[in-house]
Amino acid sequence: MSVVLGIDGGGTRTRASIVDGERVLAFAESGSIKRLRVGAEAAEENLRALLQDVFAQAGVKSVFAASCGVASASMPGIPEWITAVLDEFQVERSEVVGDHVIALDAAFHGGPGILQIAGTGTNTIGRAPNGSRESAGGWSSRLGDEGSGYWIGLHAIRKALHAYDREEPTEVLKKVGEIWGTPAIADLINLGDSTPGPDFAALAPAINKLAEAGDPIAVRVLRQAAADLVENVLLVRSKLRRKHAIAGEVPVAWTGSVIAKMALVREAFFAGLHSAAPQMPVKKEAVVPLDGAIWRAQRMEDSAHLSVKIK
Repeated sequence: MSVVLGIDGGGTRTRASIVDGERVLAFAESGSIKRLRVGAEAAEENLRALLQDVFAQAGVKSVFAASCGVASASMPGIPEWITAVLDEFQVERSEVVGDHVIALDAAFHGGPGILQIAGTGTNTIGRAPNGSRESAGGWSSRLGDEGSGYWIGLHAIRKALHAYDREEPTEVLKKVGEIWGTPAIADLINLGDSTPGPDFAALAPAINKLAEAGDPIAVRVLRQAAADLVENVLLVRSKLRRKHAIAGEVPVAWTGSVIAKMALVREAFFAGLHSAAPQMPVKKEAVVPLDGAIWRAQRMEDSAHLSVKIK
């Protein structure tokens, strides 16, 4: 009964691990299982391929408990679909929760704290000592997600077009044109405004490189991304302190490639938080959401053992 499965279904890729106590039996990766991003058919294929891989590596035919964190967990039909697939793979007990839930538990193991997610999308979640949650942002790529990889790609183009009108220097449009295969600006606009649109989040690494080289538009976009992330953390901190009577500081953790891989964003994020709240503890290393899924699955196992003992 000690073998459990954890799944982290992010916006770009999905990770899974099977563990037995403290021993990792298997780890696997696949594409996204977020239907809104890749479609229902691809999401199904990616989930099944992931499970087949991780079960084969572990050499097991069933697991006692599984926790799956996925960005679209609140969408109708998503928990039922994932649960049905897990049932086929002989998972005795399972849950499907938001990706922020497993990330929070990876950072704080059920305790209070603020988590800043900054990857393909963004979200800021705070948890009070009594388990209540407060949040800011996370309103989807089109309506929000400031500071995300998608936001960085999209807004770099928008700011670069403003610079183009004003004849200000930037290499952003040239670089995007190279990536998209649109040498003429009219072609770039047509592709950028198409439906379905291009993957703006995929542009973020290139924008980061331009910022590192000193491109003024790229630098401006990344600085704004960091400022937006800081603002959301401080907003959630304010909500927790005001609505839940938290007297001391609330610890902050983070996860996602925007902070992990973009030094300009990371340094400005840390500096902004320290300037606004010098005593607030901020983790320097990224949280690994998959660890939270494993922790939650093991808690399900512990609860089952306790229930057996009580009976």
